[in-house]
Amino acid sequence: MKASSQSVSRNAVDAQTPIDVLIVGAGLSGIGAAKHLQMHSPQTSWCILESRDAIGGTWDLFRYPGVRSDSDMYTLGYSFKPWVDHKSLAEGSTIRQYIQKTADENGITPHIRHGHAVTHATWSSDEACWTITASQKQSDQPVILKARFLYLCCGYYSYKSGHQPDFPGQADFKGQWVHPQFWPDNLNYDQKKVVVIGSGATAITLVPEMAKRAAHVTMLQRSPTYVISRPEEDKLSLTLQKYLPAKWAYQITRAKNVSLGMLSYQFARRQPELVKKYLVKMAAKQLRSDDKAQHFSPDYKPWDQRLCLVPNGDLFKQIRSGHASVVTDTIQTVTENGLQLSSGQILEADVIVSATGLSLNMLGDIQVKVDGQAFKPSQAMAYRGMCLSGLPNAIMTFGYTNASWTLKADLTAVYTCRLLNYMRRHGYQKVVPVRDASVAEQDYLSFTSGYVQRASKILPKQGSRAPWQVNQNYIKDIFLIRYARLNDGVMQFS
Repeated sequence: MKASSQSVSRNAVDAQTPIDVLIVGAGLSGIGAAKHLQMHSPQTSWCILESRDAIGGTWDLFRYPGVRSDSDMYTLGYSFKPWVDHKSLAEGSTIRQYIQKTADENGITPHIRHGHAVTHATWSSDEACWTITASQKQSDQPVILKARFLYLCCGYYSYKSGHQPDFPGQADFKGQWVHPQFWPDNLNYDQKKVVVIGSGATAITLVPEMAKRAAHVTMLQRSPTYVISRPEEDKLSLTLQKYLPAKWAYQITRAKNVSLGMLSYQFARRQPELVKKYLVKMAAKQLRSDDKAQHFSPDYKPWDQRLCLVPNGDLFKQIRSGHASVVTDTIQTVTENGLQLSSGQILEADVIVSATGLSLNMLGDIQVKVDGQAFKPSQAMAYRGMCLSGLPNAIMTFGYTNASWTLKADLTAVYTCRLLNYMRRHGYQKVVPVRDASVAEQDYLSFTSGYVQRASKILPKQGSRAPWQVNQNYIKDIFLIRYARLNDGVMQFS
């Protein structure tokens, strides 16, 4: 730990002296990246630029009622820091505190520049260096930094705007219209009629929480989503914590959850009809109604889109009690007092929450140039889901769609450290994945979710064979990323 602290203390940053690594983003991925650099590459200098005024990323941005993880915290938590809270599906505020505590305990916090939004990154092969331009909240003057390596931990969706369809007549609505990404602090929905548009993770979280105070909450969905109840607490973990050191209890629970998650995913992909019947049957059991369970019976196969988890069946309980309901229909027009649906049904509303999804971006919306040429991610191919062809000395963190984000983020950080150490040992200054023209292109994500389909024009491609494939398999990636040869003929060092 002392060696890591000493290396971090040398992170004085100015426009003339390049640092080794510039981390963009102080969320779950960025703080984890800094800690891994401390542990596995302590001689590397680094700093973090964060556009917001606080640590936490997603978990600082989203403040809507009931915001929580949709993955268990034993796999969403860091590999190096045990999750000891009693809830496995944790509230956003608890996750934010966990990230903040990690940064504070490891001396990372002083090396974060808040209010710095990276706008441009320009690579020069002659200098073997990135020149980064960031805007400041408190100044009209941009900040210019140089870094040998660019480490993007800024997620994959826009903080500036969520996805908001243009519904006919929306301007006529006299109540309050809210998007969850920009939740107003003073929104009062006590004893009011609320309609939540959407059926993804955000809607599934909002409905049961708002139903505690609202007169009634209706979840209006265009099409159903698979929803499965899961215990809020992991009994095995809580038992292990009584008898074992926290780290051992955490790692055992983490391994158990990773294994069960992978097995259930693989089984669902091989036996989709059987799993679909099971999921719909479980929903019917929770709702005590076969008819209501049809609102949770999608046309697509399980894991064509992400499954939604509800802790202790909270959504189903609110529907059973009559405080919430689900309507599957489309909006014909918005009226002064609610929504006119295509079926002719009218939903009255005092508050409409448009939980209609995210707007995806790539590379944090940073304008990237490589030797004077604009770099477009959509024209690149992803190397192991971490690097892009033709983009030198750059790593991006992009998590799994079928498992916790942090599992891939941890592996990406370990790979980054291996890569930096390898380059240092051999005197290399530049590394770039070079695309093989014979590798056929495929979609980056094999997901049918709306937010993925809307972003198809900006996402990179993956290839038809390794190492250009984006695996959704953590165990496979452990061997390919943590232990595989770095100089594999695709990564070109110079």
